[in-house]
Amino acid sequence: MTLSRIGGFAALTCAATYLFGFAVLVTVLAPLGFGTAQIDIPAVVAFIHESPGLIIVWNTTIYIVNALALVVLVVALAARLRPASEAWANVTQALGLIWATLVLAAGMTANVATERVLVTFASDPDGATELWAMLHSVELGLGGGNEIAGAAWILSVSVAGGAHRRLSRPVTSVGLAAGAGGFATLVPALGDTAGAVFGLGAILWFILIGIEMARTPDRNGTPSQIA
Repeated sequence: MTLSRIGGFAALTCAATYLFGFAVLVTVLAPLGFGTAQIDIPAVVAFIHESPGLIIVWNTTIYIVNALALVVLVVALAARLRPASEAWANVTQALGLIWATLVLAAGMTANVATERVLVTFASDPDGATELWAMLHSVELGLGGGNEIAGAAWILSVSVAGGAHRRLSRPVTSVGLAAGAGGFATLVPALGDTAGAVFGLGAILWFILIGIEMARTPDRNGTPSQIA
């Protein structure tokens, strides 16, 4: 199996982690305000105390599994771009690995926050709430609360892939839209909406690029064959 095809499966894994994350977010975690500026921190801490397993599985899936699959995809996409532009391949790989590192760190921080809440809650519920709020802020700063690193990587891959005809037009178009949504999270008033645009756009982008890399694993065809 070629690296490109493995990268395609990694992209589909990334999409699956996003879909799982959204499903849990809009159902089980929705009453807690997770993913919004109106998050109910005391309620979240109480929920963690009652259902720590679900939170750990959620964090592990959306952050850690996603980050590990992302590393494979980043390297595979850089290899796909390298025959056309060594410089762009290096830029995209650097940006992608930075994003994967931040996602992995956010996941580890989120799981540590969950573990510390479990240790502290029984004897000091208020202290557990303050501790989780602090660690959650670190998690958001690493990547859970903005999408700049991801937007930069997806945009760079889409621009390079489109300019050098290494990726199809649908992939590059969706990537440009998702990347723009990610950068829009810089604007506080647009944070929630822009984050949703980035997340949904990234899901579609991962699916499209996963299918494309799995179907054209060696990427030796002419530009017209993948347009």
